[in-house]
Amino acid sequence: MSSATVQINVVPKRLLKKSEAAIYCGRSVKRFEVEAPFPPVRMANGDLLYDLRDCDRWIDSLKAGAPDSDVEDIVARLGQ
Repeated sequence: MSSATVQINVVPKRLLKKSEAAIYCGRSVKRFEVEAPFPPVRMANGDLLYDLRDCDRWIDSLKAGAPDSDVEDIVARLGQ
């Protein structure tokens, strides 16, 4: 029996599309739009991308039991 070695190099991304950020955070896109308390980064070409570190800080704050900093803003966005 022969064997083979496969080497896979993966370059992690720091900036994510909205759908990728939602998946990363375990939320649907609609829930992510409403709940995420941080804005996307606007790139020079107009693309809006979400910083992985912002996602991590948000999740960490939820784990720490910190209240959402913009609860009123979230409620207002739900009514849109």
